[in-house]
Amino acid sequence: MKTSQTAKLAGIVKFMDAYCRADKFDDYPAAHNGLEFENSGEVRKIAAAVDAGVAEIRAAAEIGADLLVVHHGMFWRPPIPAVGANYEKIRALVKSDIAVYAMHLPLDAHEKIGNNVLICRALNLRKIGRCFECGGAKIGVLAAAPAGGRAELERRLKKLFPKTYKEIPFGTKKPKRVAVCSGSCGDAVAEMPKLGIDTLVCGELREHHFAMAQELGLNLYPCGHCATERFGAEALGKLAAEKFSLGFEFIESENPL
Repeated sequence: MKTSQTAKLAGIVKFMDAYCRADKFDDYPAAHNGLEFENSGEVRKIAAAVDAGVAEIRAAAEIGADLLVVHHGMFWRPPIPAVGANYEKIRALVKSDIAVYAMHLPLDAHEKIGNNVLICRALNLRKIGRCFECGGAKIGVLAAAPAGGRAELERRLKKLFPKTYKEIPFGTKKPKRVAVCSGSCGDAVAEMPKLGIDTLVCGELREHHFAMAQELGLNLYPCGHCATERFGAEALGKLAAEKFSLGFEFIESENPL
């Protein structure tokens, strides 16, 4: 159900743009941060999801949302013909008068509502710095390992990511420096020894990173690209909803990757 309270889409977008500071971040060329699809200008309820897929858009319509806030937006590979799934997205958005707002790398790196800061907090890890530069900023979070060592970290990860948790434990059983980097961050693996990092919590890796972990003596924990990137979108959508006294709901995904 939509609430009776309404807010202007333009005002919400202006608030989120300023809060995320996307203009300060050099994102991937194909990414579009900010408003990607507008509605008639009024918002009563905000939904958030990791992806702006057909399923998420239809779910947003089902719960009566006027604005969908996502991490992975609608546009990545130009040109984007309005056919097939793209047409279905547009048709569903227009029919239900839903706007789409996307925020990519700035939402990984954000100091307050970023994916990596929030994962670190959810794991009850003490932040000690930042790591892994991308797009002109360090998007990863460097944390101190828990007192219980690798076994305790694994216990916390299994609890936080029960469906997507994977382990490649070829490093020390008593890690000291844990890097947290959501999404796809395979390039960071080779950087770990140089930075004195023995353990990585991330989204997804490639096949060859298994051998790299063996050879370099690292602990790698790929816990799902989608699963590790739900935190920021949910936090941003909720923050905007609270700011403008609107309804809010997060749309879950069954994506195991």
